[in-house]
Amino acid sequence: MSNNPRLIRHGVLEDDIWRLHDTTLTTLPPDEAYWMVTLDCWKVNQDSISQRKYPIAILVPANADAKDFLPVRVSNINSHSIALIAIDFPTYTDGRGFSLAQIIRTQFGWLGELRAVGDVLIDTIHYLARCGFDSFLVKEGHDPALALKSFETFTVHYQKSYPKPININSEKT
Repeated sequence: MSNNPRLIRHGVLEDDIWRLHDTTLTTLPPDEAYWMVTLDCWKVNQDSISQRKYPIAILVPANADAKDFLPVRVSNINSHSIALIAIDFPTYTDGRGFSLAQIIRTQFGWLGELRAVGDVLIDTIHYLARCGFDSFLVKEGHDPALALKSFETFTVHYQKSYPKPININSEKT
């Protein structure tokens, strides 16, 4: 692990092993592990992606419409072809990614990893988890260890929550 991992995944700090494919291209990266492609690239190459040996991750903009890239129920997707869905937050004040995450989890039934990337700040991580995210790439310059502790900030909630991602707040024994 590097000296300063910024990824919080299932309640643990980890190195981010995913590589973002050139965002200007709609061609696929090599069939190797840990490639993330843009939503546009994924849309153009859906048929080819299902033939790959290694699954890919999809980088989705916050303004995306889930019905444009997910079938009625994600169980119809070849689960081997998508490793995770990452939602990009262009600014921390842009709440569309929160809604998109909740829709992906509840209306489309996505059970895989859902990652928040972009302008992901310590102050928002607790709320991101309540909307269905289970991994968070903390913005550079912010303390990931402090972000991890932010899950302990609130112990009682008055508003509705969405399905809790697996292992996000598991107690250490």
